[in-house]
Amino acid sequence: MLTERQLLILQVIIDDFIHSAQPIGSRAISKRNDVKYSSATIRNEMADLEELGFLEKTHSSSGRVPSEQGYRFYVDHLMSPFSLSRQDIKRIQAMFGEQLMEFERVVNKSAQILSDLTNYTSIILGPEVFETELKQLQILPLNTHSAVAILVTNTGHVEHRSFTIPVELDPSEIEKTVNILNEKLQGVPIYKLNQKIESEVVTLLKKHTNNFRKTYDYIQAALFSEQPTKLYVSGRTNIMNQPEFKNIDKVRDLFSAIEKEREIAPLLRSQDHGVNVVIGHENEIEAMKDCSLITASYTLGEEHMGTIALLGPTRMDYSKVVSLLNVLSGQMSKTFRAWYQNY
Repeated sequence: MLTERQLLILQVIIDDFIHSAQPIGSRAISKRNDVKYSSATIRNEMADLEELGFLEKTHSSSGRVPSEQGYRFYVDHLMSPFSLSRQDIKRIQAMFGEQLMEFERVVNKSAQILSDLTNYTSIILGPEVFETELKQLQILPLNTHSAVAILVTNTGHVEHRSFTIPVELDPSEIEKTVNILNEKLQGVPIYKLNQKIESEVVTLLKKHTNNFRKTYDYIQAALFSEQPTKLYVSGRTNIMNQPEFKNIDKVRDLFSAIEKEREIAPLLRSQDHGVNVVIGHENEIEAMKDCSLITASYTLGEEHMGTIALLGPTRMDYSKVVSLLNVLSGQMSKTFRAWYQNY
């Protein structure tokens, strides 16, 4: 358990280092009006905090910098709420007040605003539900126990989903089901498939199939896996403005990782509801081990629809980023809900 004096010194060091990117010495801390301790006392406490793993000593200075453990403690216990400026709030609200018809335009603008306001790289994981409709469905049995569903959308996207065939269903039941689905679901937006099935398809299945429950489970397995997704990235080169990223090879590896949608999308999708902070080596992707990734989910009711993220050095302005993501994710959730109701 850290003492109050250690807590204060740790918070001061991290706050100052976030904004200066320079090692913090005891003399500089002692000159602050909110610190009433001598330089010698502060130096002793800094040594203890280093021994506990919260601080690190650089080779080029007698000052200290936060460790990943220090940042984690700061985020979890010391970080103060950040008050966004009236100008920043107005800029966000103005964007959502434009009544844009395409959700993709809002996502793109949100990514741009985030990167502009923070000078970090913004990444938004957004479902392509508003422009994607089901064009055709095929079910191809692989053997007596499994099959693959082939979904073709109006955008030309073809998706294969493997699933298990219930033992109780014979080929004629499967054929009837596919015919009903193609008749009723063609041209229906992907995100409205479940609603359409509940309102119209279920009645037909009860009427024309012998084992409704197994048939219904079969449809769920064939159609309802994860929604198509897309990454929206803004401020890719912002990372080059950070003093931690002067190594060209490090920057190249990071850029390459950001471009790999198949790796980044699952990483963002796996984040819990609310705001999450992943620091340094907590990141699963090797090229991001020197970064922090802060994410916030936007939702439709209780359903997770996408993720907003900011990627920057471990020396991030955590408080400001968390506040921004809270505001923006709330606005996106409201917008998503309005479009869902009016689409």
